[in-house]
Amino acid sequence: MKPDDVRRIVLEELSNIAPETDPAEIDPGTDLREALDIDSMDLLNFITALHKRLGAAIPEADYPKLFTINDAVDYLASKLPAAAG
Repeated sequence: MKPDDVRRIVLEELSNIAPETDPAEIDPGTDLREALDIDSMDLLNFITALHKRLGAAIPEADYPKLFTINDAVDYLASKLPAAAG
């Protein structure tokens, strides 16, 4: 899967977690917990949704690697098979 596809999915799932916010307007390097004012349950729901959508195993020890949009995209793209062609 291409990083742009992963980014689209990350932004969609952020929209589900914080529907009152436009994730596309968030600085991709900013900590999502602060930018969206989300709590640990919201973060867990976000990570769970990414796991379900992408099928990527995300161990709890790796949760800090998903705290920004850029980090989440990089981490998830590295876990998924690259798109052919």
